[in-house]
Amino acid sequence: MHRALILRSPKSKSAVYQSTKRYGHEVGFSCAFRQWKADSHCNLLHGYALAFTFTFEATELDHRNWVVDFGGLKALKNMLEKTFDHKTVVAEDDPYLFELQNLDRLGVLDLVVLPATGCEKFAAIGYELAMEVLKRDGFYPRCRVVKVEVAEHGANSAIYIP
Repeated sequence: MHRALILRSPKSKSAVYQSTKRYGHEVGFSCAFRQWKADSHCNLLHGYALAFTFTFEATELDHRNWVVDFGGLKALKNMLEKTFDHKTVVAEDDPYLFELQNLDRLGVLDLVVLPATGCEKFAAIGYELAMEVLKRDGFYPRCRVVKVEVAEHGANSAIYIP
């Protein structure tokens, strides 16, 4: 005779559920950027297939017992594509911004101008994009983003925690 184990949900108000959504290097957010203020070769245009990992959190699950509906995050992926996929991303204070804008006008590159560049700033921008989607699509305030990690490759990543 087998006995079923019945697990009960925790009643504690301090219980927290987290889930992650990852858009890995294989997704292909191929992005060129530069750290123009760097004292190294990072001040040159170079590129990576960026990876984004979003950590979502809720103290209550939705009616399907999910923190967030992964299928409902298509808008987030679209926003990431518009910002980072086959783009050249530069900081708004880049001293060569005018020249890069000319290359964009000529069709040589697809330029995106952001307040700043680098994985740390890209993680913060990813957070803003994800929160916009959560708010617009009704996930928030039950669900929120608590961490975003952006990786250039397997050895280098940066994390933004609001």
